Amino acid sequence: MVIRQETAHDHRAVREVHARAFGDGDRVPGLVDALRVAGAALAPMSFVAVADDQVVGHVLLSATRLDAPRRIVDVLSLSPLGVVPEYQRRGIGTRLVAHALRAADSQRVPLVFLEGPPHYYGKRGFEAAGAAGFRSPSLRIPEAAFQVARLSAHEPWMTGTFVYSDVFWALDCVGLRDPGH
Repeated sequence: MVIRQETAHDHRAVREVHARAFGDGDRVPGLVDALRVAGAALAPMSFVAVADDQVVGHVLLSATRLDAPRRIVDVLSLSPLGVVPEYQRRGIGTRLVAHALRAADSQRVPLVFLEGPPHYYGKRGFEAAGAAGFRSPSLRIPEAAFQVARLSAHEPWMTGTFVYSDVFWALDCVGLRDPGH
């Protein structure tokens, strides 16, 4: 398996990865499409995992912000991370996350946030964001799911409220929704 930067030729395959991994129609693939072209302070970083000559996994880092006491800080959100079902539980997601965090760190990004299960992401460099001094952007994000990775450019004063980019809000991709409503 190889992890490499996504190219325009991968877009259709990446849509398929997320459609199959999340099973929610166009919601997550649409989020990826919108984040790729959204204007932002930091360029998105998008990586694919290729096995058996096909794209089997994808991770995207996109620009978000931290409303810190001293100033606004440009940070990243890791979302989405997807691996097609038949390639799950083979360490592909773990390798994609590690690759993404190294890429963010090499760009001197201080923090990477996400919403996800702590038992998975806690083993991959993330910690509970609330306990680390950060405030969630939405009441719909379960406290345990609000995660952060502090990278080498992080400084102690960089705490505050995490703010998703407009794309996440416009596509209603922040927090959990009650499926009955």
